[in-house]
Amino acid sequence: MLKRALAIISLLIIGYWLAQGLAGVPFGQDRMLVGQYYLDHVKEQTGAVNAVTAVVVNYRGFDTLGEVTVLFIASTGVGALLWRKKRERTAKTEGSIVLTTGTRLLAPFIMLFGAYIFIHGHLTPGGGFPGGATIATAFLLLYMAFTVYEIPHKAFEKVEGAVGMSYVLVGLIGLAIGGYFLFDWIWQTWGWGHNNIGRLFSGGFIPVIYTVIGIKVGTELSGIVDNMLKEEVRE
Repeated sequence: MLKRALAIISLLIIGYWLAQGLAGVPFGQDRMLVGQYYLDHVKEQTGAVNAVTAVVVNYRGFDTLGEVTVLFIASTGVGALLWRKKRERTAKTEGSIVLTTGTRLLAPFIMLFGAYIFIHGHLTPGGGFPGGATIATAFLLLYMAFTVYEIPHKAFEKVEGAVGMSYVLVGLIGLAIGGYFLFDWIWQTWGWGHNNIGRLFSGGFIPVIYTVIGIKVGTELSGIVDNMLKEEVRE
C-alpha cells in the first residue's frame, strides 16, 4: 500500500513539472527555427533537392557516421560470437523452380535498384541505408534459392573496410580544407554541381557519402545474413 501511494505521489509530481514546463511554450507558434533554416538554405548550402538527405549527410553528417559505426559494431559482434565455431550451410533442398528462376532474373535488378536508391538520395527519397538494405535483400534471395551459394567473404571484407575508410577520408579532407570534419569541400570549394541543382551530378559530396554508406550497409547486412543462415557443424 505504501509503495503504491509513493508511486502515485511521484507520478503527480512529475506530471506537475511537465505541465509547468509545457505551459511556457506558446501554443500554435512555430518553434522549429533550426528546421526552417535548413529548408530556407538547403539548396544554396548543399546543392541537394531532398532536404532530408541534406540534413542527414551534410548538416548532421557526424551523427550519420556514428550510425554507420553502430552497424559495423553489430556486424562485428555477430562475427565475434560465431567465428570460433565451424559453420556451414546445411540446407539440402533447393528452392522451387519459381524461386530459383525468379532469383536469377530479379537479383541483378534488385541490386541495381538499391544502387539507384543511394546514388539518387540527394534528389529523391532514399539514401545509403535503404539502398544498402535493398542490395542485401538480393543476396538473401540468392541464399534462399540456392543451397550452395555463399557471398565472397574476402572480397566483401575488403570492400567494407575500404568504403568505411573512404567515409572518414572524405571527412578528414573537409577538416583540412574547411576547418571542420565533413566540410563539404566538393560543393563549397570546388563549386561542383552549382549549375546542375536537381540533376544527378549535384549535391556536393552527398552522392559520394551515400554511395559509400550504401555499399557499406549492403556488405555488412549481407555478412550478417550469411552468419545467421549457417549452422554449427558438429564433428
